Amino acid sequence: MSAGVRIEATPEQLAAVKYDASGLVPAIAQDVSDGTVLMVAWMNAETLQLTMQEGRTVYWSRSRQEVWRKGDTSGEVQWVQEAFYDCDADVLLFKVIQDGNGACHTGARSCFFRKFGADSTESSES
Repeated sequence: MSAGVRIEATPEQLAAVKYDASGLVPAIAQDVSDGTVLMVAWMNAETLQLTMQEGRTVYWSRSRQEVWRKGDTSGEVQWVQEAFYDCDADVLLFKVIQDGNGACHTGARSCFFRKFGADSTESSES
């Protein structure tokens, strides 16, 4: 089991984050060791604060309308190592250590294993 890092974001940094009309902001989880984009999910102000405090990703489940601590049921916890927000402050990026087999609910390491193009092949090894 890995450990996450508590992120000490300033009140000004947290206030700069721009949420959509539903109070959500997209959050990207990226493998800190090799740069693989693991998944994209959603956060609200509460789950962003929880992520910073707990050192693990805490998302907002749009389908269940509830706080979702990644890995609580699957064991696929994402331990935060670094946190960023983009130039427009409307997308978050978390560099994480991914515990378990992967980030995707399909069992794949990354949710981005499907490639566009006639010559592409799907791989759950991504």
